[in-house]
Amino acid sequence: MSTAPELESEVRRLSQAGQLREAAEACDRLNQQHPDFLPGWITASDLALRVNEPLISVRAIDQALRLAPGRPELLVRRLDSLARAGETQAAVDTAQLLDDLEFETAPAASSFALLLSRLGLHEQARKHFARACELEPENGQHHYNLASQERYLGNRDAAVAALERCIACRPGDSDAHLMRAGLRDQTAEQNNIESLLNAYELTRDAPRDRLRVCYALAKELEDIGDYDRAFKYLEEGSTLRRKGMQYTPEKDLHAIEMIRATFSREVLERDIEGHVSAEPIFVIGMPRTGTTIVERILSSHSVVRSAGESKAFAVQLVNACSNVEGRPPDDVGGLITRSINVDFVALGEGYVNDARPIGERVAHFVDKMPLNFLYAGLIHQALPKAKIVLLERDPMDTCFAIYKTLFEGVYPYSYDLVELANYFVAYKRLVKHWQDVMPGVLHVVRYEEIVTDPQPVIEDLLQYCSLSFEQSCREFFNNPEVSTTASTVQVRSDVFTSSIGKWKNYAAQLEPVAEILENAQ
Repeated sequence: MSTAPELESEVRRLSQAGQLREAAEACDRLNQQHPDFLPGWITASDLALRVNEPLISVRAIDQALRLAPGRPELLVRRLDSLARAGETQAAVDTAQLLDDLEFETAPAASSFALLLSRLGLHEQARKHFARACELEPENGQHHYNLASQERYLGNRDAAVAALERCIACRPGDSDAHLMRAGLRDQTAEQNNIESLLNAYELTRDAPRDRLRVCYALAKELEDIGDYDRAFKYLEEGSTLRRKGMQYTPEKDLHAIEMIRATFSREVLERDIEGHVSAEPIFVIGMPRTGTTIVERILSSHSVVRSAGESKAFAVQLVNACSNVEGRPPDDVGGLITRSINVDFVALGEGYVNDARPIGERVAHFVDKMPLNFLYAGLIHQALPKAKIVLLERDPMDTCFAIYKTLFEGVYPYSYDLVELANYFVAYKRLVKHWQDVMPGVLHVVRYEEIVTDPQPVIEDLLQYCSLSFEQSCREFFNNPEVSTTASTVQVRSDVFTSSIGKWKNYAAQLEPVAEILENAQ
């Protein structure tokens, strides 16, 4: 019988040659013949992750931990494997065992912190990113990562300080410049425009970085009232962003119209049994309309938690539609057509189990994914006891607020004024359709009302959600829950009205939007 090191050497040779199946078989022989050889189980874990089998990786690491109980690097590997497998609660439990770890190298501390951040454990992640900064103070990425956690946690000054250290290390770091610009309102006396103009030149040959610097410049120039220059940079940044995308707006507009045509009053009035849960409260609408404010108000209540911007309903809908014909839909049209025939009880139950926040169970959770406006009819059929809150805001303010926001991976229509206006018109038509065919189902909250006179709006909102009034809901800006959305800074402050009518500073530049919206009325 071969020795353990000899077998391990053979596994490594096969793995390096890309012969992963043969390597896995050799590794199985290694672990069967030498079950107390620790490196064999670690290698088995590596191979499992390489072929995207994270649960097999977990089993291998558990065997390694049997031989080396409590070893930190093995626990970190177990955490990574659990997270990749979607076993979030088990991953969180493992993370708690490692909370007191102090890593001796910056890469180890940073890697662990990234895992914690992906699990939503931002307080713990902050500590380990700070350790990475301590060990490698000249590494700007560590400082940027630390700033991200401070921002999520609402520690604005600490985030700015970390970004300053990042930019000192990397003057052209566009992500750091963009985040710093968004953390404070700048003044003529105190701003970062000179630093940004330097970064603008440094990023001349890097479109991804140049466009981020443009958005940062637009924000800071708007803060000091230099609106013409602000729009110049905003337009340059959004044009660069749109050029780098493969997006066909007609597909989105067609899908919205198809949803409107498919979900008639007759379809929505069918005698269909949905899931009995009353846990979810959906907050829907266009982005930048106050969805995060409403989420923070609701999640400040003692029996409500936030699920953030969950993709769970869309994911569960695809699963449910796949079950209708035994295979996934070929395209969006197929998804819409099949969706009226899904198992609505299973859809609702699957969604609740998927979206419900991990940890302490409470009566309700808030899902503030704006795009769920597409599924309002399906939501009502799958979860007839769920509440659906619709945010509305002045159309021009909405479109401008969206246009000047750089989103990551969502809302591709937002980087061209004409495409944005056309999408908004389609959105309004669909929302009006939902209100016509499901009268009384959607509770409307207007952005302007909630920022000018919040008390009655909050009282009506809580009453609609069958929640008693709690003062903490009025003081939502003290809500300690993490916020990772574009509004994470604003929701840490009490309501303000300064964003109402801000589009008027750019009336000439936004004329194409105004014309499309006016013609659609």
